[in-house]
Amino acid sequence: MKRRVVVTGLGLVTPIGLSVESTWSALIKGQSGVDYLSKFDTEKFSVKIAAEVKDFDPLNFIEKKEARKMGSFIHYAVAASDEAMRDSGLKIDDDISEQVGTYISSGIGDFWAIEREHSKLLNDGPSRVSPFFIPSAIVNLAAGQVSIRHHAKGPNSATATACAAGAHAIGDSMRIIERGDADVMICGGAESAITPMSVAGFAAMRALSTRNDEPTKASRPFERDRDGFVIGEGAGLVILEELEFARRRGARIYAETVGYGMTADAFHITMPDESASGADRVMRKALKDAGVQPEQVGYLNAHGTSTPYNDKFETLAIKKTFGEHAYKMAVSSTKSMTGHLLGAAGGIEAVFSILALYHGLLPPTINYVNPDPDCDLDYVPNEAREAPIDYALSNSFGFGGTNAALLFKRYEE
Repeated sequence: MKRRVVVTGLGLVTPIGLSVESTWSALIKGQSGVDYLSKFDTEKFSVKIAAEVKDFDPLNFIEKKEARKMGSFIHYAVAASDEAMRDSGLKIDDDISEQVGTYISSGIGDFWAIEREHSKLLNDGPSRVSPFFIPSAIVNLAAGQVSIRHHAKGPNSATATACAAGAHAIGDSMRIIERGDADVMICGGAESAITPMSVAGFAAMRALSTRNDEPTKASRPFERDRDGFVIGEGAGLVILEELEFARRRGARIYAETVGYGMTADAFHITMPDESASGADRVMRKALKDAGVQPEQVGYLNAHGTSTPYNDKFETLAIKKTFGEHAYKMAVSSTKSMTGHLLGAAGGIEAVFSILALYHGLLPPTINYVNPDPDCDLDYVPNEAREAPIDYALSNSFGFGGTNAALLFKRYEE
């Protein structure tokens, strides 16, 4: 029999807030975190907007000497881990340290360090490359630094599965606890890839919105006039615990993690499967894993990137999975407010799904003005909605055709 896994702590750093409380408040009010890009000069760029984290100072969390050894995505992960650990009330001592693990994923790692140090190499020679370049940039160092910080000596891992990475980290952590390899996992995703090379690369693919004259209205998932995603950054982490471990210490429980699915489109390097097979199968796998019927799901936090293809084919997949219930179920894309956090998207959206369950309050899809005939579901348009729900599903899909789905249940004794 599988061990039950529950959520006891949440941590966020996002374009709309530097904590769970501030982010959730902005999300429910329908506030956009998209603005003109400030990290570099965009004069020669076709894309001039992004969803940047604002007013974040890593020195509020990390000593200056240590902060220099970390990329920004690690700074975000450390800050979110501190909040999640405080929220959980968990104290890691020698008695439990070997049963506490970290699993924090990223799509890219520290793109800033790669660009900066490459420039040094070309302009000043190899002797000028920082000795901290590698540990500041590689994907698994978010998990590594959080492990060191909180003395978590259990499983320590990371995935680099593009925009599904954060969701894979949480799902894989659930499996680790289910099989008894850990009692607690600090898990989720972190990303900071709003750089000249990254923005230029996504823009060259024509994946990004060019609605530069209306930044806050640029991300418009499932809407007729959507023209691409808005790149974002931040971190979203959760504390997962084995149920009896959490009960013994009197932990507050937000929700239960009950289902996880993984599939591949095996179709194209960037474009979604036109038949929506991969997305359909990943949701079905999460439902089957939990032993839950489609009609029991009350809310779906969609991948919903605001690209023409993703939103069309994700809608098709939802219809395939849920049948007639697809038209009764609330679906929203919080990327309309946060932008697309790439490898961190699954982490923050898992937190949003958990909070929707916990509070009985569904975040909206903002900027929904003109319906698209191909996207005809209930996208919770423009305003949050009170709705007691028992199950919430969160979708994350990535380049390479990698898919993840997480199913959360309202906790009951």
